[in-house]
Amino acid sequence: MPLTPRPRANHRPLRRRTAALLASAVSGCLLAAAAPAQPLGVGDRLFPYLGNPGYDVASYDLSFTYPGSNDKPLQAVTTIDARTTTDLDRVNLDFAHGKVASVEVDGRRAGFTGTGEDLVVTPDRPLHEGHWTRIVVKHTSDPVAGKDADGGWVRTSDGLAMANQADVAHLVFPCNDHPSDKAMFTIHVTAPNGYTAVANGVPAGANRVGTTTTWTYRTEHPMATELTQVSIGRSAVLHREGPHGLPVRDVVPSADRKELEPWLAKTPDQIAWMESKVGTYPFETYGVLMAQASTGFELETQTLSLFEKRLFTEPAYPKWYLESVMVHELSHQWFGDSVSPRTWSDVWLNEGHATWYESLYADEKAHKPMEDRMKAAYSVSDSWRASGGPPARPKPPAPGQKIGIFRPNIYDGAALALYALRQEIGVQAFERLEKLWVRQYRDSAATTADFVRLASTVAGRDLSGFLKDWLYGEKTPPMPGHQDWKSMKPAKDAKNVKNAEGARHSKGPARK
Repeated sequence: MPLTPRPRANHRPLRRRTAALLASAVSGCLLAAAAPAQPLGVGDRLFPYLGNPGYDVASYDLSFTYPGSNDKPLQAVTTIDARTTTDLDRVNLDFAHGKVASVEVDGRRAGFTGTGEDLVVTPDRPLHEGHWTRIVVKHTSDPVAGKDADGGWVRTSDGLAMANQADVAHLVFPCNDHPSDKAMFTIHVTAPNGYTAVANGVPAGANRVGTTTTWTYRTEHPMATELTQVSIGRSAVLHREGPHGLPVRDVVPSADRKELEPWLAKTPDQIAWMESKVGTYPFETYGVLMAQASTGFELETQTLSLFEKRLFTEPAYPKWYLESVMVHELSHQWFGDSVSPRTWSDVWLNEGHATWYESLYADEKAHKPMEDRMKAAYSVSDSWRASGGPPARPKPPAPGQKIGIFRPNIYDGAALALYALRQEIGVQAFERLEKLWVRQYRDSAATTADFVRLASTVAGRDLSGFLKDWLYGEKTPPMPGHQDWKSMKPAKDAKNVKNAEGARHSKGPARK
């Protein structure tokens, strides 16, 4: 299928709040004598100071050298190929947790400085609109979390993994850290012999030289920075075949491969089930990374979803529930990864759909009725809206807590809106909409408005008013076909609001 042209963000420079100064050394660099460098952003409502205007990244080439200890910085080189969309005297990159040794632009030394969460690069000559440019940054990548540094590298019992959602890939490598700017990735990891490195995409070689091995992986589809994954550990990589010969590879601690195999064996059938609902799996490979780490959540990193290993080795949750969580992260490969949110306010399109298919899987495979779950969600939906905002307009997170946007209103609250839509337009039209959505916006970024327009086209009538109430209203609208459903009043439900927001954590692992 031809790739759909990628919609681009409206780039509007904004002054960013001052955060921890990027630790970097400036030596032998020519700095512009113009106005002082300042952090910029693309104007995202929830994260206005991330992403950068003036260029479109085509590809990243990331090289990490792991020292054999997960509490020491990795040496790294980030190479960015981008096309300018306006004239630039400076190029802002998001980067906030490492030391920069040097920067080159088109093969020539460039000036650089850190401000806010930006690395500001000054080429020795201006870049003109439409110019293809290559930026090479030599830097460190620190796996030890800093103050207010939520996410990035995750330290495991035997190495490292990544959890870059939302918008914290720039704690690992310099980038344009916003899902509206997707790019191709090549990832190289050099580690001592005895370690195994796995990353997004498919393997492109492993070169052993002396006491170290360099592993290389490449994506075959564009990817948002927040979906980057690198696993370094004493791991086993297990291979099997999915539908249509799809390569499936899983990464687990070597000592646990036998115990985890029954869970890993479920993935091909889960992929086949998802394909029956929304169409062919959108990427070149899939698998799960079961890490010996305590993250508090599971994460849909592209082609290699991250899970806490303990979920599958400690009998804390019923099997049907864990299978539905596996499907939640799998469904994100279509909803959130292949079709990314254009802004973070559109994240309900990721989580609402993943929750929908998680619930539908539990309904069909474990006889846990979706209607019961939706009715329960409806009863507390007004409380969720009051505390976290409506599904398509979530309230901003607290400072330093980017994952604070992941509240119940964008999970079960958003799935409830999808349930209402299916009730309104009928099952056949809804299923047709789902398949068209992932096909039309494959490998691109899309908005809530795009979804509303497509839903209206499929239904053959204007649904903007109906969906506006469900996605943006302060109060939950009446549920079509279930006029008897009632939502508790937030003012009299303060305790239940707190309980509802913790429901996902009390019932099981958090999904992202």
